[in-house]
Amino acid sequence: MTIKPNLKAVPETMLWTLHNRAVEAMRDDAVIEDDMAVKIYRSIDYDYVKKFGEAEASHAIRSLDFDRQIRAFLAQYPDATVVNLGEGLETQRFRIQAKQVTWLSVDLPEAIAIREQFIKPDARYRHIAVSALDRSWFDFVPKNKLVFITAQGLFMYFPEQEVKLLLQDIEQAFDDWCLMFDTIPEWIAKKTLSQQGWKKTETYQTPKMPWGINRNSIVRRLNHWFTAPHDITDLGYSTFPRGFVKWLFLLFSTMPLLKNITPTIVRINSQSPQP
Repeated sequence: MTIKPNLKAVPETMLWTLHNRAVEAMRDDAVIEDDMAVKIYRSIDYDYVKKFGEAEASHAIRSLDFDRQIRAFLAQYPDATVVNLGEGLETQRFRIQAKQVTWLSVDLPEAIAIREQFIKPDARYRHIAVSALDRSWFDFVPKNKLVFITAQGLFMYFPEQEVKLLLQDIEQAFDDWCLMFDTIPEWIAKKTLSQQGWKKTETYQTPKMPWGINRNSIVRRLNHWFTAPHDITDLGYSTFPRGFVKWLFLLFSTMPLLKNITPTIVRINSQSPQP
């Protein structure tokens, strides 16, 4: 069975991340094992290379970094709840075998419709067809358990004020929580908002990404958003596995001025660090 996705704007970006993750998983020297991503990738009638260009490892690395954090969290709290905002065709639930967890996938109706062509919800793995900005998904989160909320490749597509309000509402809605998301620097956001936009290929221009933040501003700015102190950590990314990009990544990671203008991953724990 193959399907035509017929996705536009931000929902179409789920195919971009699937492309990079699945092609990486098919390599002999792959950094990620993701059989379900490969299966879905091959079942969608879509010219990935024409749209997005040749695949690279960035989204596989991001998925692995999120996987590691969630596994560590669930090792400590095996009956917790995981909420994936804007999950698209992410296949994390298949890479992380967690028998007691409640897993909620929150995404737009058109994204959930594509997801359910391949991944069916059940009693523990539920799909919620609303925007991440629609607070109705809060009602599906058990109140008596810790919750780990993720947003891969999502917050940059929202204006900063929307991100700020969502984080503030999460703080008020849940007692014990962890939030993990990735960010882009200001220069990338400005590029997508420019008249030329960010053209990945001749046939694909990324959606606008209004929210960018440089790394030296993350902890200070996010702390100002909350009413109580929280443990906010700039985690960075794991290194690229091979090629010129590996060495370029290492260069940017070791030079402060360059590091400041690179994408990163942020984790916020509801409890402030102990003195």
